[in-house]
Amino acid sequence: MPGMRIFALTGGIASGKSTVSKHLHRLGAAIVDADRIAHRLAMPHQPLWEAYMNHFGAGILLPDGTLNRRAIGRAIFHDALERKWLDEVSHPLIRSQMEKQLEKHRASGKGAVFLDVPLLYEVGWDAIAEEVWVVYVPFDVQLARLMARDACDETAARERISSQMSLDEKRRRADFVIDNSGTWNSTRRQVEIAWERLGQEKQDEGEVP
Repeated sequence: MPGMRIFALTGGIASGKSTVSKHLHRLGAAIVDADRIAHRLAMPHQPLWEAYMNHFGAGILLPDGTLNRRAIGRAIFHDALERKWLDEVSHPLIRSQMEKQLEKHRASGKGAVFLDVPLLYEVGWDAIAEEVWVVYVPFDVQLARLMARDACDETAARERISSQMSLDEKRRRADFVIDNSGTWNSTRRQVEIAWERLGQEKQDEGEVP
């Protein structure tokens, strides 16, 4: 009997990846969410929290003891050395937790699991998955949605988008592209057709996702 299949879902800032991930979960997909793992690891006295404390000192904390994420963002976003430090600290921790979740899903008999990873290609984790799904929007749509979502100006939005691999490049590398530039109904249908395809493949193999 075939083992568990691992897929990956990625996109870019303001592309709609999280919305697609939530819909896949509603359809019955098992999701391993890298951002959620990172958030848990950064809670008080967890490994990432400890790493930030040791690196920046207690001044990086808010009065309630949680991390001041805005301050961290300002410290890291414009400093390549700080970003390198964060990557070297956080990626192994997140990868380890992802692998533990994958093992739990495998032990429970899941047929297919999606890794939800915003920087999938940037960190090289696409190699884990047999198929990568990219949520795509054209640059002008991405820019407008980011400015509206975060109430930021065009310069700031462009800077944030340019800090990631372009969606055009991610689309080029993808095994399957979900075009989220139109209505949600259009995007939802693409996701559901793709999910049905996986279900059919599993039925052909004698399994279900």
